[in-house]
Amino acid sequence: MSKALSLKYRPLKFSDLIGQDSISQTLSLALDLNKVSHAYLFSGLRGSGKTSSARIFARALECEKFPTSVPCGECPSCKSSLNNTHMDIIEMDAASSRSIDDIKDLIEQIQYKPAYSRFKIFIIDEVHMLTKEAFNALLKTLEEPPEYVKFILATTDPLKLPPTILSRTQHFRFKKIPQNSISTHLKRILGLENVKFEDEAIDLLSRNCGGSLRDALTLLEQSIIFSKENVTLESVSSMLGALNPSVIEDFFNSILSKNDSKIESILKEFESYEVENIIDEMIIFLKYRMLSKDSRYSLIVIDRFFRILGDAKNMLFQNAESSFVLLLTTLKLKEALNIDEINKIIAKIEREVISFNNEAIKNDINTDSNNSSNPIKDSVQDSIKDPKDSIKDSTNLLSPKSQFEQLVDKIYNRNYELGELFKKNIEFVDFKDSILTWNSKADGEEKNKLRQFFSVIVELVYEVFGKNTKIVTPKQNKEEQKPKEPEIIRDIENIFGIVDKKIINNKEK
Repeated sequence: MSKALSLKYRPLKFSDLIGQDSISQTLSLALDLNKVSHAYLFSGLRGSGKTSSARIFARALECEKFPTSVPCGECPSCKSSLNNTHMDIIEMDAASSRSIDDIKDLIEQIQYKPAYSRFKIFIIDEVHMLTKEAFNALLKTLEEPPEYVKFILATTDPLKLPPTILSRTQHFRFKKIPQNSISTHLKRILGLENVKFEDEAIDLLSRNCGGSLRDALTLLEQSIIFSKENVTLESVSSMLGALNPSVIEDFFNSILSKNDSKIESILKEFESYEVENIIDEMIIFLKYRMLSKDSRYSLIVIDRFFRILGDAKNMLFQNAESSFVLLLTTLKLKEALNIDEINKIIAKIEREVISFNNEAIKNDINTDSNNSSNPIKDSVQDSIKDPKDSIKDSTNLLSPKSQFEQLVDKIYNRNYELGELFKKNIEFVDFKDSILTWNSKADGEEKNKLRQFFSVIVELVYEVFGKNTKIVTPKQNKEEQKPKEPEIIRDIENIFGIVDKKIINNKEK
């Protein structure tokens, strides 16, 4: 009977460990330099390599070629260790042997020297399952064991261990194995097993194992059987009960093309799956689309989609009805594409402004056609040649108040949050002789944010009111009962009323 893949391809050397390079390097150096501690603690996700590392470490300690980080695998000690028959390597499962009596038996064994090796090594798996009394009984021995005794503790939940245990061990934290590392390892195994596969199917398996290599190998073995040794995306999706990524792609294509009938049919198909899994698959799909730089998915669209999916996950976390969340998310995704419509409306308005302005210009030219040296005619002709200049000149047709509202709109377009902040705190007073006067109510953190984006605001002020515009605030003097008159402020912070400082008068004669 053939072995399970998780046993058949279990790591035999530190170099075989997947996704734990820093731990492999540290333990290898400790063995090569013969600087081995008396107690180690390996913690991390299930299937991340804790027990395999403990066995490799123990086998290296007992190998006849010690000190070495690479057990030879040929000496009697290595062979008995590989067969799990080594008398001086004792493995204990704390999930089933967790009482104080079990620990007392272990302490009793410590009194005897190794049978034929240099060390007596105790590997205690799931050590967090020990009782409080068992931990107390182990403490003294764990702190000062005989020189020939080594402890290797393994756990999936180090937070349940008493601090006194943690302080007596060298703690190695095994991290979640990256998806691409798992995918590469699975493909290598399938090649060794001569099994056909699709890359997309292996990627789907890698995403559904939660960073555990053992779980990934178990799922791989199950998929090989289910798909009759031809691992395809369709067979893996069916086996896992997961949504086929191609359906997610069809869904977003329908959103982009505004194919409502197709969207409706896909939503019906979604009803057979967990909505949270669907949202996760959508996020993964968008991530890959962003990396592939698909021209249909602009940065603005991607950002809007991600925000909408994030809101959906938050609603699911608050136990909102799943079908409602899915429908609302779909409608919001469709609405997020209206940015194109807004751009079209803006372009249309700009064209109308240019047309209106040019018509007015032509009328002025006709009325003054007899005056060949009319300066208005010259400036008008320049504006006809350059539509952008026409748009700028058209702002002069607006009242100062309307121009200020246009400034607020431009700030909103540049940064919505800044627009809200500006509209809330800045109040238009007057615009006269290229001097823009406003009042500021900004305070605290809002002051700092306005000061931070001041250069952006000034740039937009120049764009709306002209490059010669000076920004001022009215003089605030409660003691003098005089009418308020604008005075030019040179300091950025003064413009937003951030601190009291000297006001520089700049009166034009």
